[in-house]
Amino acid sequence: MKLTSILLLSLGLVSGVASAGGTTEAGVGGALGGVLGAVVGQQLGGSTGSAIGAGVGGAAGSAVGADKRSRGEAAIGGALGAAGGNVLGRSVGGSTGGLVGAAAGGGAGGALGNYMGNKSDADDRRYSNRDNRRYYHDDNRGRGHAYGHRKKNKHRHH
Repeated sequence: MKLTSILLLSLGLVSGVASAGGTTEAGVGGALGGVLGAVVGQQLGGSTGSAIGAGVGGAAGSAVGADKRSRGEAAIGGALGAAGGNVLGRSVGGSTGGLVGAAAGGGAGGALGNYMGNKSDADDRRYSNRDNRRYYHDDNRGRGHAYGHRKKNKHRHH
């Protein structure tokens, strides 16, 4: 069983890194959390407990590894990926397949959720900067400067 556990953890790490790209930590966290949650859930509640444990573990692992601004998205992706991967893997390859599926699904889901959260934040910043530039260039053009200059000239001539 030790060899199987080591193999599963290394496979989870590889699947998390392969699917993560720039969000490696969220993918690896989701993979490890999904596997550990599935193992604990299996011991406590059978196949249903394994799926629930994989979801909770995938969410926690992804959130810990994700960027600060996209932890919610990474947690949702890690939870859905790990639980779905556990159920699909269990139907194909039994309890060992469920662990492999939880690792792959948690890694991919956490990485994807983190990436989508970062992309959404970048889009929000881009549009808010564009709106601010429009405000400063259009609405504030020439307010007060020319008229104040004329008032000073009128007062000097009196």
